[in-house]
Amino acid sequence: MSKDTGGPAFPTKMKGPNLSEWLEPGMTLRDYFAAKAMQAMIVSIIKPEHVDGAVEAAYIVADAMLAERAK
Repeated sequence: MSKDTGGPAFPTKMKGPNLSEWLEPGMTLRDYFAAKAMQAMIVSIIKPEHVDGAVEAAYIVADAMLAERAK
């Protein structure tokens, strides 16, 4: 099952007759949201042994943000 990525967050230069393909798609919006969530968690001082859980939690937050955005 694939995740909704929200599309590219920072695409550059479109190509093709309909300008529908990205030359450099950049990161996905899901990745961008997860990075922002992770940044907030890291500021809260995550202990090294909890990093894996924080990464998973960041993507859970990113998925929730995408779902809310789609409403």
